[in-house]
Amino acid sequence: MIVVRRLSDEEVRAGFDALARLRIEVFRDFPYLYDGDIDYERRYLATYMEAPGAVVVGALDGSGRLVGVATASPLAEHFEEFAGPFAAYGLEAKDFFYFGESVLLKEYRGQGIGVRFFEERERAALEAGFANCVFSAVLRPGDHPLRPAGYVPLDDFWAKRGYARLEGFVTGFSWRDIGAAEASEKPMEFWTKRLS
Repeated sequence: MIVVRRLSDEEVRAGFDALARLRIEVFRDFPYLYDGDIDYERRYLATYMEAPGAVVVGALDGSGRLVGVATASPLAEHFEEFAGPFAAYGLEAKDFFYFGESVLLKEYRGQGIGVRFFEERERAALEAGFANCVFSAVLRPGDHPLRPAGYVPLDDFWAKRGYARLEGFVTGFSWRDIGAAEASEKPMEFWTKRLS
């Protein structure tokens, strides 16, 4: 039995390392291919503790172990790499609630937990007075050498939740890929939904 709910600030602080390990494990897979670092993860996740209106949603198994997590915060409180380009696109970052990661261990996928992650974050957005939600996703070429056979992108899943791609809006974010000596910038696209 998996319970999906918002985590308190105290739970997030106590579970920082578990949250960091989840991100490292899940984002190691294609398409992110992220070669994670626990110290970086701690700093990254700290932004959610410091940002007004930030939300961390956890998926916990019967023993209370964290098996998935989803984060969100007002976009204007998020990294400049994401918030900054909105003005150039004719949008105001202050109008959007940003969905960060949504990570779930493989053995728990296909049970509706991803849908619940979206529902909980949309509820938090409305409670905080936001009508618009947005998230970003990495773009990888179709012939990428590490693309697994049979890989299916999440575009259809996102579309079923009511999200649409912001056409022509691509920005960049840097991390180190598996096997790379240093970080490099990756193209990121954005998907958005109006809640009301």
